[in-house]
Amino acid sequence: MGWGTMTAQNQRLVYHPMLKSGDFDMLKSQFDFYLRNQRNAELRSQVYWQHSGACFTEQIENFGLPNITEYGTKRPESYDPGMEYNAWLEYEWDTVFEFCLMMLETERYEGRDITDYVPFIESCLTFYDEHYQQLAKKRGIRPFDAQGNYILYPTSACETYKMTYNSATVISALKTILGRMLDLPDKYLDAKQREKWATMLKRIPPLSFQEYEGHKTLAPAVTWARIQNSESPQLYSVYPWGIYGVGKPDLDVAVNTWKYDTLVVKYRSHVGWRQHNIFAARLGLTEEAARLTKLKFKNAPHRFPTFWGPGFDWTPDHNWGGSAMIGLQEMLMQTDEKTIRLLPAWPSDWNVTFKLHAPYNTTVEGSVVNGKVERLKVTPQERAKDVILPKD
Repeated sequence: MGWGTMTAQNQRLVYHPMLKSGDFDMLKSQFDFYLRNQRNAELRSQVYWQHSGACFTEQIENFGLPNITEYGTKRPESYDPGMEYNAWLEYEWDTVFEFCLMMLETERYEGRDITDYVPFIESCLTFYDEHYQQLAKKRGIRPFDAQGNYILYPTSACETYKMTYNSATVISALKTILGRMLDLPDKYLDAKQREKWATMLKRIPPLSFQEYEGHKTLAPAVTWARIQNSESPQLYSVYPWGIYGVGKPDLDVAVNTWKYDTLVVKYRSHVGWRQHNIFAARLGLTEEAARLTKLKFKNAPHRFPTFWGPGFDWTPDHNWGGSAMIGLQEMLMQTDEKTIRLLPAWPSDWNVTFKLHAPYNTTVEGSVVNGKVERLKVTPQERAKDVILPKD
């Protein structure tokens, strides 16, 4: 938070590492911020577009509405009143899903009762379902494409690729959140709700691909009108959405994206909210993950060593430290449903003593010396069978 403004793309990086560190109680304040503002976000949709669902823009003030500066005071008379008149933020409504993911993760990590959060997540999903059917019907007769998928246009791939058709960040977020909703225990969703979200999941279009130097890579969207910022949304399907990564299908496509996509290479950095250290860890690129994470943790050039910045927004740059923490955790331990993968991107010459939390009320602690796990304790003990150790 700064100046009464919540910048979701930055704030998320402070909260994500709290899952593996076990600081679950610290997540509640951020979740409650969204719950308090749910009704205003739903009223935005009803007043401006006459449909249901919570619409959270990027850059919201304390009441959940667009920050006035980002909303724009000098707006064309005919401009959609529900839109931010802002070159960076137009159509960027999907950042809220990272907080939806964290809500779902607390249920999986600590067994928290998320009854109060499920209607919130459903409302965010409903916005995308109803809004993009509405937009499609304004431009043509049918609300879906020839394959029966949503026509996700216009969307935004982070603040970088603008006026996109089928943004990779939107598709990845919807696929993962819908899948996780359907994985919830029966007490959270009745049969009608499950049918609704299963139907929506079937309507999410596939991710798009492109080629660089003959290598298949992930694309930020099917197409886009312009490039506005310097993020790498092509790799959001790696982190935070976990569709690609170590031990998952088609890892080579994601690695190719890291290696050959010219803009991913150009923007690769440790500064500020950039999360390339996390991408590298999730892809098992140990050398790059270590290099970027060390740069992330380097002392700031100010009186206090953790007052990083200036990066892209302000000093102290809290998301600089948050992304550093996430990267370090992901180098050391990655989880996928019940699988716990140790040292997926950990340098053999880094010795460590650690304790991390994993899903299903699990803690993993131990020590690594010269690339070897010398001590390992998994609690509860029966979860030890789900641990994958690095091969010698």
